[in-house]
Amino acid sequence: MDKNGLILPRDFPELKNDNFLRAAQGDEVEHVPVWCMRQAGRYLPEFRETRAGKDFFETCRSPEACCELTLQPLRRFPFDAAIIFSDILVVPQAMGMEVVMCPGKGPTFPEPLKDPEDLQRLKTKVDVSSELDYVFKAITLTRHKIEGKVPLLGFTGAPWTLMSYMIEGGGSTTHSKAKRWLYRFPDASHKLLNQLTDVIVDYLLGQVKAGAQGLQVFESHAGCLGPVEFKEFSLPYLRAIAGRVKEKIKESGLENVPMIVFAKDGHYALEDLSESGYEVVSLDWTIDPRSARARTGSKVSLQGNMDPCALYATKENISGIVKRMLEGFGTRGYIANLGHGLYPDMDPENVGAFVEAVHAHSRQLLKR
Repeated sequence: MDKNGLILPRDFPELKNDNFLRAAQGDEVEHVPVWCMRQAGRYLPEFRETRAGKDFFETCRSPEACCELTLQPLRRFPFDAAIIFSDILVVPQAMGMEVVMCPGKGPTFPEPLKDPEDLQRLKTKVDVSSELDYVFKAITLTRHKIEGKVPLLGFTGAPWTLMSYMIEGGGSTTHSKAKRWLYRFPDASHKLLNQLTDVIVDYLLGQVKAGAQGLQVFESHAGCLGPVEFKEFSLPYLRAIAGRVKEKIKESGLENVPMIVFAKDGHYALEDLSESGYEVVSLDWTIDPRSARARTGSKVSLQGNMDPCALYATKENISGIVKRMLEGFGTRGYIANLGHGLYPDMDPENVGAFVEAVHAHSRQLLKR
């Protein structure tokens, strides 16, 4: 803390549990590390209480609120990593687009991008350190408050996923408006994807400078692309993000951090993803663990991939599902997670059973 009372990104407490970082690098672990996407979320009553009556993005802009929400699941469960509470759509906001969270509908852009001329509405140069400083402050505060218990992850949406939201105006089942751009306006699409990539690279670097010990890139809408479109409109930008962030980290004299890519429903691109510059490839539940291992070899660590709906099962069945998953992936170069985020109606006790099963079964497997 400096003389003005600001919490600074230095003198962080020593890390006590580095199983996540070791697994990301393919090193030996005491047990398979586990965390959950959306582990800070509406399935927790304390989350709902903290968020009650507050605007979603107002909460995102409060470092203190984000810190509290990030720490809540760690008080309940022995997770091996935390992920900062934020949202992928803070990037389009930083670029000048309005996004609101509508109850029952989700994130909504009142004025989405309709045609290439609308790209003129976006900021040509985004001062990430100013526009997204609230995220960086939340990361720094949380790194101190987490007291070295587990590593803290930062994240971003990938360019194609963010582009889709910006054109669709919110969630979509077909993504037809965004895909119309790919087929009808390929040059404008690449222009937008490049703009997003530039902002994302600065954003991720800022997160590392603020104290993030790992980064995840969410390509949540990979599944609506075919293999050809993915190779043109997603993969090059995912590669550019990994390469440029690592280069800037090195130039800044910072310690390298593991990067995770999660291309949901992008199983057709598993080999390409394993060679895209990320230490970890995160998988959804549609991929068989043994098949994923065979297709990626030892090039990367893997993360995932239990069906989130398996958490509706009994605790005994959850244990069996976890055991099969661990046997499929093996204990080396593996981080247990769900194949997507936790749902709001899930029982916290079953989340605890999932975490305990990963630790218990992996310790047994490591003894063999």
